[in-house]
Amino acid sequence: MDNILEVRNLHKQLNGFALHDIDFELPYGYIMGLIGPNGAGKTSLLRLILNLYKKDGGNISIFGQNMQHNEVSIKERIGFVQEDTRFYNEFTLEKNANIISGFYKNWDEQLFKDFFLEFKLPGKKKFGKLSLGEKKKFAIAVALSHKAELLLLDEPTAGLDPIFRRKFLDLLSQHIQNEKRSILISTHITSDLDRVADYIVMLSGGRIVFNEDKEFLLNNWGIVKCSNELLEKNRSKFCGVRVHNYGSEGLTKHLPELKKLLKDSAKYEKPTLEDIMNLHN
Repeated sequence: MDNILEVRNLHKQLNGFALHDIDFELPYGYIMGLIGPNGAGKTSLLRLILNLYKKDGGNISIFGQNMQHNEVSIKERIGFVQEDTRFYNEFTLEKNANIISGFYKNWDEQLFKDFFLEFKLPGKKKFGKLSLGEKKKFAIAVALSHKAELLLLDEPTAGLDPIFRRKFLDLLSQHIQNEKRSILISTHITSDLDRVADYIVMLSGGRIVFNEDKEFLLNNWGIVKCSNELLEKNRSKFCGVRVHNYGSEGLTKHLPELKKLLKDSAKYEKPTLEDIMNLHN
């Protein structure tokens, strides 16, 4: 079995919004980034994968199993950090940890204590009294302390300072050194994915816009800056344009081809993931 997660033809209607024809797979040993504008359906997709929402159609397979038929055993092997981090607000972090550890047969108490110290978490403080950053750090410590084979992360670095964000990304890279583990991370901080992701899936309006190997994406996509007339003449080769009074810039999947075609009549830039997300129509 090559894929830790497979999503096929997934559909879900949600109060005036819908996910349509979601189809992708995440191989073992890799990190996949999930990007898209607000309201694209990223959080809804993660909740469907976790069976927190019931799908209307399609199939979701995790570890080669159906979540609906094997939910307890599958969730023991998953670590989840959600955007609106939720634990028991009136309990201290130590009491929260004691409760949570009972749900995971592979819980590593020493590993959790190591993270607790490294992240400088206040064990005697109630969860509801923590800052957003502290809540995220606690959720991350929990997710990493039961040797999860699949990590599902929804905006995990929101509220974290740059130094801890860097440390966290290093932890993710270390986590998948065990090639039986994989990570799906949804984030607006695309610079994080520039550092660690292997694959990128972009959602918009409840549909997949593209699903690409990150290196292929960054090497073959590009931003072309040229005159309005030249861009319009080659409009079919662009998947997003921005027109200015002084000229145009366009996002293309065909950068090598356009370089040969336009030569010195245009300027070319290698895009970041943020460029791609913001320019793509």
